[in-house]
Amino acid sequence: MAAAVSPNGSAPRCDHLDGLSPVPPRSDGCHSCQELGAGWVALLVCESCGWVACSDDSPNQHAKAHYEETDHPIARALEQGTRPRWCYVHRRPV
Repeated sequence: MAAAVSPNGSAPRCDHLDGLSPVPPRSDGCHSCQELGAGWVALLVCESCGWVACSDDSPNQHAKAHYEETDHPIARALEQGTRPRWCYVHRRPV
């Protein structure tokens, strides 16, 4: 039996995408970084709740911290068209 293919090409399909509905971003920046007076490299939006946080490429990695606190598995780039969604459970693009 052939494995299902994800929308991003040959990577295995991620079941964490099932049932996700579009969620608008709740802000236009990483609130945690703003409170610290810190900057970020890129911003991610939680696909479960719309929380916006700095990416794993940023010094504080607040999107990863959000996943660890909430178990919300999928995040996408705030800026459209920049990169695929990321699954924190599988640690790969989806």
